[in-house]
Amino acid sequence: MKEWTREERYRELKSADEIRDLYDRIQKSVYRQKYHVQPVTGLSSDPNGFALHEGKWHLCYQWCPWGAVHGLKYWYHVTSPDLMHWQNEGIGLKPDCEYDNKGTHSGSAISVDGKLYFYYTGNHRDENWVRTPYTCAAVLDENGKLQKLPKPLFGPRDDYEEHQRDPKIVWNPDKKKYYIFIGAQTMDKRGTVLIYQSEKLLEGWTFAGELKVPGYEKFGGMWECPYIVNISGADVLIFSPQYTKLPGRAESTNHNVYFIGKMDYDSLTFTPDGGYHYLDYGFDFYAAQGAANVGDPDKAILISWIGLPDNHYPTEEEDWEGSMTLPRELRINNGKLLQTPVPAVEELRDKAITPDGKLYPACEMRVKPGAGDFDLNLFTKENGSGGFRIHYNAATKTAVIDRTGLDKRFNQSVGEVLDMPLENDLKSLRIFIDHCSVEIFANDGEATFTSHVYPTESEFYYTVSDGADVKIWTLKASVTDEFVV
Repeated sequence: MKEWTREERYRELKSADEIRDLYDRIQKSVYRQKYHVQPVTGLSSDPNGFALHEGKWHLCYQWCPWGAVHGLKYWYHVTSPDLMHWQNEGIGLKPDCEYDNKGTHSGSAISVDGKLYFYYTGNHRDENWVRTPYTCAAVLDENGKLQKLPKPLFGPRDDYEEHQRDPKIVWNPDKKKYYIFIGAQTMDKRGTVLIYQSEKLLEGWTFAGELKVPGYEKFGGMWECPYIVNISGADVLIFSPQYTKLPGRAESTNHNVYFIGKMDYDSLTFTPDGGYHYLDYGFDFYAAQGAANVGDPDKAILISWIGLPDNHYPTEEEDWEGSMTLPRELRINNGKLLQTPVPAVEELRDKAITPDGKLYPACEMRVKPGAGDFDLNLFTKENGSGGFRIHYNAATKTAVIDRTGLDKRFNQSVGEVLDMPLENDLKSLRIFIDHCSVEIFANDGEATFTSHVYPTESEFYYTVSDGADVKIWTLKASVTDEFVV
């Protein structure tokens, strides 16, 4: 694996010609995705700036162009008419100002009165590499380009650690104010959220206070990517707690969780109706971002990074890594979120395949198991050995997912076996396979499981328990993957 110097990681991209050869080379990778957003070159991580604006969906992702390494971050911009067919638009934000000289880090967007506003963290470092995070803004111009404000909206608070980032902009109609939620870390290393308020989008921002979540004052060491949304009258708080191990998550210290409850903007208190829930049970799911301006009070739209901070993946050897999940519709049912792929995914179905034990690099599977325990092994050898194993224990209503049987193993020290518990008996699995990812939706979205996989040529078979009903469709490409910088 390549060892990157700081100078290499934080090199400025001055011309598209500097990465054209890299783009041409990675296009030959057998692991390039067909219907998931992925980096044009190098590394993609957190989704950013996700919103519906004048009939078009806008999404950005953190991007390091040089290779599969976290370094100088840009925002790369993609658009879609339907959340499934994505077009590359090129660089959205570049680190070219004093206040973001070492990266344009995560943030959000909102469409108001015909304009699309973006909010991001400007990552500044001085000559001693001391970081100062600024909350910055940009506006989409008539040519579809993001134009930065000349100055940040505000700087960091010195009574918190330097970890203050990922601004999420929300509008509260009752207060007639905008609020920015920022992930943060206290001086005693506790994760939290800072809240700012203003009656205007680009000025007048003042510190309102720290978010209070009763019972969770000491929950993780940093809360990244906070997101709050109201669905069917209930408030949902989503964030990514870091620097902590949680039950059922093996050795991982990076997670994505949610609460359902009530947000009080007077006291800045989110009161959960119960404990936290895992947003996704998989190995590789992080930094989930909700879209603004969805327009339906009974649902939200969510997308996430397929990957985790500090983890490493086989495509690093090819100088690229990362992709986004399928966009998901979120609804509330019996006090929990239901997550389902957006309907446009069905438009990608190409051919219905007669189930014969063979898998395809880009396909959808629908499986209805019989009663009792159940096994589905994906990416096995032709003789049924090895693979990505899904074992359902009917007595405990738990699916155990095990990827130790794959030829290409990775992140073994973090964990290769995880549980996906269910509240109801397993009735259905809807599985989306792309060239290096698997997304599992159990019981119409009661639970989900996302994982990277890197199958070899001999691992495109599956086995399934007797009595199961299996349907398979090959899926068409929906991401242009054009070289646009």
